[in-house]
Amino acid sequence: MTIIEYRKYCLSFPGAEESFPFDENTLVFKVWGKMFTATDVESFELINVKCDPVKAIKLREKYPFVIPGYHMNKKHWNSIKMDHPVPNSLLKEWISDSYQLVVAKLPKKTQEDLRPS
Repeated sequence: MTIIEYRKYCLSFPGAEESFPFDENTLVFKVWGKMFTATDVESFELINVKCDPVKAIKLREKYPFVIPGYHMNKKHWNSIKMDHPVPNSLLKEWISDSYQLVVAKLPKKTQEDLRPS
């Protein structure tokens, strides 16, 4: 996955927005102000994704390119090392899971508004 494909995929989710809240290189994708993924646009070395804590540990054990979230709460976030041949299907699954975890914590009305009609 390229940075362009990553950006396009992240913006395909209902309510997804991009910003640079930390510095000029850290691209963050949020839904209703809550982050669901981030990366460095210059290096694109890592993608941070939110993850269920139990699943996060299992993924780290199974895949050498999945590590505890860099600069994130390591219980709830994983980083995916992009210098490995990571299948796009896995990246998309993990980004989607991250988005769904964040949406699940939003108010019910907001969740309903985000559902495609």
